[in-house]
Amino acid sequence: MTDLLIISGGNAEDLIGATLCQHLEGLSLAALPLVGAGRRYEGRVERILGPRTQMPSGGFPFNSLDNLLADLRAGFHLEILRQIQAAQLARREVRAVAVVGDAYALAIGVLASNWGRLPLFHLQPQISHYYWGGRSVWERLRQPNQFAAEDYMFYERWMHRFVRAVYVRDPLSEQRAHRLGLHKARFVGSMAMDTLPPPERDLSGLLDGRPVLVLLPGTRGDVRFSLPLMLQSAALLPEMQGLVAWAGDFSQVPLAEGWSLSVLDDHTALAQQGPHRVWLLRGAFSAILHVGQVAIGTAGTANEQAAGMGIPVVAFPTPGPQYIYPNALRQSRLLGKALRLVQPKTEVVAETVRAFLTDEQAREAARKEGLERNGPRGALPHIAQEIRQVLALRGVHAG
Repeated sequence: MTDLLIISGGNAEDLIGATLCQHLEGLSLAALPLVGAGRRYEGRVERILGPRTQMPSGGFPFNSLDNLLADLRAGFHLEILRQIQAAQLARREVRAVAVVGDAYALAIGVLASNWGRLPLFHLQPQISHYYWGGRSVWERLRQPNQFAAEDYMFYERWMHRFVRAVYVRDPLSEQRAHRLGLHKARFVGSMAMDTLPPPERDLSGLLDGRPVLVLLPGTRGDVRFSLPLMLQSAALLPEMQGLVAWAGDFSQVPLAEGWSLSVLDDHTALAQQGPHRVWLLRGAFSAILHVGQVAIGTAGTANEQAAGMGIPVVAFPTPGPQYIYPNALRQSRLLGKALRLVQPKTEVVAETVRAFLTDEQAREAARKEGLERNGPRGALPHIAQEIRQVLALRGVHAG
């Protein structure tokens, strides 16, 4: 019998789920990733369930019609059926279920928990009052594909009757949930910041004394557009040293015209164009954030973690599949003064970075708002302790 099944609905959600596993050492764990292969769970759980298929949209089928059609051609509807089957089979073999993600992930969790007969915990890291606070209903309805990602919709509220607890991403979202009658909702800390580990490596040998420009192109197909533009922007900022947090293989790095790449080892590469040099580092995301002054980002959770570290973020929209304009705009509302959304033009990006670097007042306002909207840490240890307590009580009652 497996103690806990963790269901997660995306790359960032996988990271939260895998980090939760670290605080549940000694329990028997399984995972059901709903987007992609769920590789973050490898070595953390005993079993990874489900089809584990990577869809073309990277988990964003409703960002655009093209994304949805591409996923449907790849068998998106069959993927859903297989995930439902996996959840129904799992409920016979688990003692409790934890869901990390949106309403769809919660629906799969409700099935896996046998409609709440097993303890069901919902970690909701996506919805935030900051996304839509102060905007009229009409303004929100102009982007209907984003509407359900910004508030607790009626179907999610209905499913919450089956959960033991709901953990939300910030205090304002807890207040909003309570106004809607979701009294099981609580803010116990930042799940995203809990996933940020200590610095993975010492970067002092690479640093040359200039302020560090952090480049966060993300992990999805957006990098083909965003990284070349970031490199060109870095070339316009000779007073800063660029470091790229790169998650893929170095053979897949999309370079700007005129740039070349030299691979030093499995974790270090150097992009060059004439006198301009930018380091690309794998497995060093936290280390880079710990030395950064300003970031350029087209990522989801990574941008939020940078802001949570007090680093101002300059962002620009991409053609997709993830960081399209509506998503970038939503994140700018979430992060407030910690993120400035600009046009995807090299000169504009570089000018905005320089403004953050030279304006101490703006940098302090960004730091303060970033910390306020993305912290403090401590959610996942707290949640893990509550899961352990529920499992222990069920063990006693079963005995």
